Amino acid sequence: MSKNFRNGLFIAAAALFSVLLIAVNGYSKKSTYVLGADFSISGRASFLGDPEAKTVRLLVSEINEKGGINGHPLKVIIYDDEGNTTKARLNVERLIKRDHVIAVLGPSLSGISLAVVDLAKRYKIPLVSAAASDRIIINPKTGKTRKWVFKTPQSNALAAKKIFGFMKKRGITRIAIITITTGFGASGRTQLIKYAPEFGIKIIADEKYGPKDTDMSVQLTKIKGTNAQALVNWSIGPSQVIVTRQWKQLGLSKQMLLFQSHGFGDRRNIKLSGGAAEGVYLPLGKVNIGKLLPASDPQKKPIMAYIRNYEKRYHKPISSFGGHAYDALMLVVHALKAVGPNKAKIRSYIEHTKNYVGMHGIFNFSPTDHNGLTEAAFVMVVVKNGDWAIAK
Repeated sequence: MSKNFRNGLFIAAAALFSVLLIAVNGYSKKSTYVLGADFSISGRASFLGDPEAKTVRLLVSEINEKGGINGHPLKVIIYDDEGNTTKARLNVERLIKRDHVIAVLGPSLSGISLAVVDLAKRYKIPLVSAAASDRIIINPKTGKTRKWVFKTPQSNALAAKKIFGFMKKRGITRIAIITITTGFGASGRTQLIKYAPEFGIKIIADEKYGPKDTDMSVQLTKIKGTNAQALVNWSIGPSQVIVTRQWKQLGLSKQMLLFQSHGFGDRRNIKLSGGAAEGVYLPLGKVNIGKLLPASDPQKKPIMAYIRNYEKRYHKPISSFGGHAYDALMLVVHALKAVGPNKAKIRSYIEHTKNYVGMHGIFNFSPTDHNGLTEAAFVMVVVKNGDWAIAK
């Protein structure tokens, strides 16, 4: 090997090493952006938290594969509250005080979210809940918007109005309601009672059941004795399936239509209902019906990409709830791109976000609206042939 050749080889190798060193250091010198998340991955609400956690992990991988956020790697520390309020508070405090996160995603449940909103205020950190209750973002005592708290699921008020608007078109004026005694169910009941008169609808039966109840036949038999044209159930989890099955078994399906809340938005509920869900109506976000959307819909492309990537990684269909976590994370990611890891600036940026095309709608936030969605974020669907179909 000649001396000139050896020198040339050395120079080339040194140049290559310098390029690699610059590339590596250019990325590694940028600090990691650390977010936190508290979801109900196991326990009574695992059907919510599991797809939420999976969605966040998927998105973090995709973001980092593309170079992170302005060159900063992204990390999300995810804790499981197991559907337990006490554990959720401990998790959120741990994320804030020990892990030093710059924003928190979740919790999954309305009641648990309500139990931690004070922590967001106390520590002045943005919290983007994946639960639906309107009280998460609006203090019911003062009527004021909670400064540090946002949420991505459509509000119960919007769901109630969407259902009632559909009923009005169908000439339904007399309904019965049955609701679960949790934060989500209580909020839904409040909105149903509040908005029914606005649509010329009278509630002639008002029944409740507990989160651990496994038989609603007594309440449903009372409702059967009325002349209600439709029944609205407001709950999440196994209770939705129980009500659906017993609505069919007790013959109520021959008397009245069944409407579920948007909490029914998981195809597993259709399967678990064993055919009883055929003909059930509910409002859903467009993430659930991506394939049915026209190509002109601005949500179709991102929804289809999410469906494709999620199914490829996890070999199972998406649920409505994973979409809530998708929107929560991406709202914070967009804020980080624009203002960096400053908690107050992230909060302000989200509060002024306009026209963000998400999984559950096109979000337009404001200082008095920390959900940013309208009724347009919902589509009325019906269970047909074991799947969602757009209701006519």
